[in-house]
Amino acid sequence: MTYIVTDNCIKCKYMDCVEVCPVDCFYEGENMLVIHPDECIDCGVCEPECPAEAIKPDTESGLDKWLEINTKYASVWPNITEKRDPPPDAKEFDGEEGKYEKYFSEAPGEGD
Repeated sequence: MTYIVTDNCIKCKYMDCVEVCPVDCFYEGENMLVIHPDECIDCGVCEPECPAEAIKPDTESGLDKWLEINTKYASVWPNITEKRDPPPDAKEFDGEEGKYEKYFSEAPGEGD
């Protein structure tokens, strides 16, 4: 099992999870974070820290697409270990449906 980041992170990109991760397995895209599944130790400390509830265990049904997305982009986006402020409009996007189709960006973020 591993934890993965799902679509509600898009355009919210809260980084509370990054701050608590003991193995630094988060990677930053332009408008979301992903978890590297091979680096995640399944400790679960990140899941309750996410204000957008975007982090889920990969054992939940229907998350195969998100496991693939996390795996793919964790290998090309920069590692992020330090919490930064979320985008100023993050709360406006929290819970919006269809965020992947509307807003997902393949562009990397800044990283550390």
